[in-house]
Amino acid sequence: MGQIVSKPAAAPKGPAMAAPNQKALVANKNSRKVLEDIGNVVGVLNAKCNINKDGVLERSRVNLVVNANKGASSSTQQSQAEGVVARAETKAEAVVWGNKQRRTIKRRAQYATGTQKDTVISANNGIETSAQDGTLETPSQLKARDPRAQSLTSSLTARSKDACRDFHEVLSSIDDGDLENQLAVVEYVEDIYKFYRKIENMSCVPPDYMTEQIEINEKMRAILIDWLIEVHLKFDLMPETLYLTVNIIDRYLSVQTVTKGKLQLVGITAMLIACKYEEIWPPQVNDFVGILPQEYTSEQMVAVEHTILNRLKFNLTVPTPYVFLVRFLKAAGPPDKAMENLAFFLVELCLLHYTMIKYSPSMLAAAAVYTAQCTLRKDTCWSKTLALHTGYSEEDLKECAHFMVNFHMNAGRNKLRVVHRKYSIPFFGCVAFLAPANLPGDDSCSSSN
Repeated sequence: MGQIVSKPAAAPKGPAMAAPNQKALVANKNSRKVLEDIGNVVGVLNAKCNINKDGVLERSRVNLVVNANKGASSSTQQSQAEGVVARAETKAEAVVWGNKQRRTIKRRAQYATGTQKDTVISANNGIETSAQDGTLETPSQLKARDPRAQSLTSSLTARSKDACRDFHEVLSSIDDGDLENQLAVVEYVEDIYKFYRKIENMSCVPPDYMTEQIEINEKMRAILIDWLIEVHLKFDLMPETLYLTVNIIDRYLSVQTVTKGKLQLVGITAMLIACKYEEIWPPQVNDFVGILPQEYTSEQMVAVEHTILNRLKFNLTVPTPYVFLVRFLKAAGPPDKAMENLAFFLVELCLLHYTMIKYSPSMLAAAAVYTAQCTLRKDTCWSKTLALHTGYSEEDLKECAHFMVNFHMNAGRNKLRVVHRKYSIPFFGCVAFLAPANLPGDDSCSSSN
């Protein structure tokens, strides 16, 4: 007898089985609706169709919806299907395929000729398709045609400049040459320096903090900083590192009592911290330990580093005289290497002297520019542009400038001569040998009216 094979039971019919499928359909429909609302689904088609990699609708492969029960579609259904296909073709134009999803990106680029046109960009192959004539252009072709149309970032930057052209018209002349330099952040530079002026008191210390110290005094501080300037020059560090080092030392000494034997360790550790903040390739701990006396170890330096950072609450982002000096030198006029070196020379002389702590970083920078211009016998030592960007008048700077002239006069005769030797070499223009300015009687130092 043949083997009897039982047939599988037929699936039960009725609402009991239809309900889950209906719920799933409703859930999927709701999900699609939500995604469509937030814009994640772009270029949704109203008909079932196939789209090739170029985003072109293939009409021949469109599956028309035909009622299977009736066996054939009526002429009315055929016309409706053709209308659906036509609408789908329209919506399929500007569909761009990505690796995981389709998306439509439309951009309006502003060209040098002043004309605009819509473009569609492919994220996969980097080819830009013109929505007007359908031609394809590679990025190199776009760059050759118009450098500003080579990337989406440059297009957005161009739009931002067009929207802010009224701002550019009233922009100060000292930034006109940097309008195309994105690193100069011309749109924000004035706000940045207003913020620096607002918070520069955070980097200042009480002018009498040394009275709280028991074992160290002003002279020890000057010897330490003179030695650190030599170390800074030996390691060929950035100028910002030196100013931040002195700032860290003063702020730490104003809140923490330090013994005489630990002062050098505190100073070199402050430079280590400043290097980590400012330098691209900072020296290692052992590099600094190697220039210290043998009783200091790397473990001691790391421990002091931990103490300094905790006492300063890790607040290292403070405006120093360097950031103001760079801006004020730019406001002084065309680039002048001699005046730049002389201004930095005067400010570094001030770093050695404890009495200059009472002046804010912006005051030191402005007075250095004023004194340097007087030293070089400039026709106008303090112009309206400098007064505008520094916020100081010539009278405001005279007291601080007199100190700088005296420091310059005695720099070669002082026992601490590292700064003088540094700025006596040709690399810094030998500005230390220039005759000090004569502020009171120099007619060339009159204000511009």
